[in-house]
Amino acid sequence: MTSDELDLTQDHVGLTDTFAARRYFAKFDTITEHLARVAAVMEAERSLSKTDVQILAAYLQGIAATFRALGNKYLMTGRDTDQVFGALSIDQTESGFPVFHEILNMASDAQQAERHLRGMPNVDELKDEMVRKIVGNLEIPTTLQYALSQRLYYEHLRDRALFWVRNDPEAIWQGTDTEAGRRTFLVHWAVYDSEANLPVVYLMDVEDTGRTALPKDTSRWPEAQARLMAQSVGGLKLLTIAKGFDTDFDDLHPKRLRRIYLGPMYSSAYTKQSGPIREVLEQARAPQGEDWALAWTVETLESESVQTEKSGWFSTVEREVYALDPFSGRGAETGVTATERALILPERPFQALAELSPPGFRNVRKFVVSPQGRVVSYR
Repeated sequence: MTSDELDLTQDHVGLTDTFAARRYFAKFDTITEHLARVAAVMEAERSLSKTDVQILAAYLQGIAATFRALGNKYLMTGRDTDQVFGALSIDQTESGFPVFHEILNMASDAQQAERHLRGMPNVDELKDEMVRKIVGNLEIPTTLQYALSQRLYYEHLRDRALFWVRNDPEAIWQGTDTEAGRRTFLVHWAVYDSEANLPVVYLMDVEDTGRTALPKDTSRWPEAQARLMAQSVGGLKLLTIAKGFDTDFDDLHPKRLRRIYLGPMYSSAYTKQSGPIREVLEQARAPQGEDWALAWTVETLESESVQTEKSGWFSTVEREVYALDPFSGRGAETGVTATERALILPERPFQALAELSPPGFRNVRKFVVSPQGRVVSYR
């Protein structure tokens, strides 16, 4: 098996080849850099606000840091025959990302990072010992290299802001309508979806009519955070999440809810894709590092009106009425107002896509990226 070939007989496969694993991490390092530039293009086109981009940039930095941490953890993959150095498990058929349990295990490792670091020599000591092995014993210091990679892994977990399985909600104040007594917050949170094996970001615009501002309300805010995280499952429709939140909190009014899927990632070297995307990547024959395409999907649910309901004997509450996708009667099925799909890919795969022009991709937004960092948008 060559360094670019994998066993495609399983949905989840371990990267057991040293060079294949390192190229995988290098590929995602490049992709996350491009995603930040794509978000900036979306801001310039006003499809994302400045605040949206700042939020997404923080999550993208967390994803990049997560891949770098895993890159250190699995730096020595394939360097010995008994596989004590481990192998990264990726979802080769659905997402192209590491499987959920890799991120879950990383969170467990982070809890014990300080304890591991206390029991390890520091970086300089490990490097000095490696030099003595090489010069004095004429040996390749494989075990010391592994020890250094684990030292760097735990330092990364301790010192960096990573993308975790759960990234709990935060609220950003957007303004106050003093006459109506309404504060507006943009609440954001993110998860690593256990079914899709993908990072998923949620953005919710909320009007707050409570007496105390939501993030400072010691009663409502912890409960709101818990409710949102409990419902952050890919299988749940946005309509279900928004209506549940609207019903649970009489003084919180979710006006817009968005869900952003950052992936899947397709690459003929690492994933087993089917349909037009497979033909596109095969025809592109892109050089190393440019053989990929990444999907970016935004689901949006918006409130179109408000209705008043009785609450108890003497009071009423507002309930949101959400606009659903009017096309083909699919609104009730999807539970969203609109779905926007985009594909981010290098120039060679884009050229192959343009030549083949498969029907399913004609209405997909394309962002073409270059090694120099240029991003060109095509509709």
